Amino acid sequence: MTTNQEVRILADANSIAQTAAAEFLQAARESISEKGSFSVALAGGSTPKTLYGLLASNPLLQAKVPWSKIQFFFGDERHVPPDHAESNFRMAKEAMVAKAPIDPKQVHRIKGEKRNAAEAAVEYEDDLRVSFGLAAGQLPRFDLVLLGMGPEGHTASLFPGTKALKEERRLVVSNWVGKLYTDRITLTPPVLNNAARVIFMVHGEEKAPALKAVLEGPYEPEQLPAQIIQPKQGKVLWLVDPSAASMLVPQAKGAV
Repeated sequence: MTTNQEVRILADANSIAQTAAAEFLQAARESISEKGSFSVALAGGSTPKTLYGLLASNPLLQAKVPWSKIQFFFGDERHVPPDHAESNFRMAKEAMVAKAPIDPKQVHRIKGEKRNAAEAAVEYEDDLRVSFGLAAGQLPRFDLVLLGMGPEGHTASLFPGTKALKEERRLVVSNWVGKLYTDRITLTPPVLNNAARVIFMVHGEEKAPALKAVLEGPYEPEQLPAQIIQPKQGKVLWLVDPSAASMLVPQAKGAV
């Protein structure tokens, strides 16, 4: 593991969400005091959904979130319309966006309803360039990127053996995932690795072999895309439950 990476083992998925909420608030406060705004890339999945619900529905937390100064983006999206059951945007909207004082202009969604996923990727890249005021060749620097990890080691929509893993110039690409027989739209490794903070939220025993391989095994990102996430000027925090962490060697488990 790199020195800017920390693994915390927490009691369960709810504890992961609560810790992530505290980290979210801290990151937001620091970014806003530094530059007046906070940019976050949201993840799909059940644990992030719990986090979003906490931020929007827990009165104590909701009062602390500087909603008006946050720009919400997405790390990836399914090739589906925004009202589809599998849409990451729909999940975030129902869990948080619709329940919190957020102006629609603060939410930057990936237009997964476009027939051509590559077109959706180009449009989202344009949105990032404008939102972050990027010159040619520059990368956006997210203040926080939230990520999950699949049981085969994928993260965002970077799946094993897919072409997006080798992307070095584009900010957003459409990524054909053969095993799911579908396109996904995803931020690319250079963008994810330019983040100031990354939080992985991982729970469940079906994730244990992949988590061990990602954190303790040889560097094989073609097989374990989550290994790609190694920001040179940022921190990575893994929030995991005991079942996901069950195969880690004790010293790799880090602080509790």
